[in-house]
Amino acid sequence: MNTPSMLSEPPSRRGSIACVGLGMVLGSHLTPLARSHIEQADVIFAALSNGIVEKWLERMHPDVRSLQPYYGKGDKSRKVTYQEWVDVMMAEVRKGKVVCGVFYGHPGVFAWSPHAVIEAARSEGYEAHMEPGISAEDCLYADLGIDPGRRGCQHFEANQLLFFDTRINTDTYLILWQTGLVGDRSFKRLRTEPAYRQLLVEVLNKDYPLSHEAIVYRGATLPIEQARVRRITLGELPNVDITAEETVVIPPLSRPRRNRAMMARLDALDRMFENPG
Repeated sequence: MNTPSMLSEPPSRRGSIACVGLGMVLGSHLTPLARSHIEQADVIFAALSNGIVEKWLERMHPDVRSLQPYYGKGDKSRKVTYQEWVDVMMAEVRKGKVVCGVFYGHPGVFAWSPHAVIEAARSEGYEAHMEPGISAEDCLYADLGIDPGRRGCQHFEANQLLFFDTRINTDTYLILWQTGLVGDRSFKRLRTEPAYRQLLVEVLNKDYPLSHEAIVYRGATLPIEQARVRRITLGELPNVDITAEETVVIPPLSRPRRNRAMMARLDALDRMFENPG
């Protein structure tokens, strides 16, 4: 007969979770560390919308459970879905399993659930780790020839420009994520109509002329694919079909102005340290 102490015994080994990124291009971007987490896990949870990628992952591990079915149809909020992902992964961690969550690109970039499940696991005393992957941002820099160290970059989820009074620096690249969903406050829609993008253009037009270039970018996800790059004007943006996976890049409009007062102070410091006596 089981005693209360026997019933309350913890699992024979503590559970853990690692959230890893596959990178963007199937098979090409997977790091050795991410592969190791996948191969050594007891169970894999995969947030991958591409069935080909899921099949490829199943060749690496016998227990791959897709998170895609948790997406609902109609009026189910994605916020509910993402919380369900956390709950189902944590259920296995609490059973003492070594769990691996597999996500496109980088698991910490535009992905709520990996951050949330790692926070939940650590708060309960479980080991949790995030292993980075090559993100859409990394591919964007390579495909568009942008060095963020030269002019700087500002990154915003497109809704941030509508929902908040956001200051834009036109000396740098402006990179807008999920523009195809701009204006959606329900977390239920897969894309929004041109009228919503028109509101975004009105905000951008305060700093940029409508004739200024806008680049609509989508990186490749299969080795046989090429990145998709469309160069349009800002004024054309509302009438261009944009998916949730595409990113809008606004190149710099102006050049940075030299801070002459600070340069003079630096000159004075240089003279002082070059001639300490």
